Amino acid sequence: CWEPGDAARCFDKQYEHKGRCCNRCQPGQKLVSECNVTEDSVCIGCESGHYQQSWTKERHCAPHDICENNAGLIVKTQGNATHNTVCQCQAGTHCSDTSCQTCVENQPCQRGFGFVAAKAVARISSPCEPCAEGTFSNVTSKTEPCHPWTSCEEKGLVVKAKGTNTSDVICELGRRSSLSVLIPITAAVITCLVGICIYCLVHT
Repeated sequence: CWEPGDAARCFDKQYEHKGRCCNRCQPGQKLVSECNVTEDSVCIGCESGHYQQSWTKERHCAPHDICENNAGLIVKTQGNATHNTVCQCQAGTHCSDTSCQTCVENQPCQRGFGFVAAKAVARISSPCEPCAEGTFSNVTSKTEPCHPWTSCEEKGLVVKAKGTNTSDVICELGRRSSLSVLIPITAAVITCLVGICIYCLVHT
């Protein structure tokens, strides 16, 4: 630590103490003793289950949040010395309010609406969202998202009936595809019939 003469000249990662600029403790640590004429600030790491995410002069680290199973919460990201634990609601539930201390059961998303997991995790009360153009949901569900329409082209088919927000696209063989199947079959049948006729003529 050093004496700048003017405490306002302390750097961002320092703080004023008795006219001196003492170094703050780095993230993941807490202050044990402040600097003096002969020694710099003394810091130690946060104890287990606690964290400090910024440069600090605090003597205590903050405890990690506890994801209470009884409240319907589970751990999304485990906390460490520099970050708090992040909780989220169990599948099929969402936060009861913006503080997300408890979870409530999802109401089923009706046909034409899909469950959006990110909305439930983001602490939005209604995790259902209308299916966008090109997607559909034909079930009432608490967990099913909207699904994309089937791509007929990828299967070498053509669209027979366009999809809606509650139904998938219906595909069918195109005219050329139908002919490409029928012609070989017809040719095979004719060949067999000709063969049978020739056989009969030879053996009569």
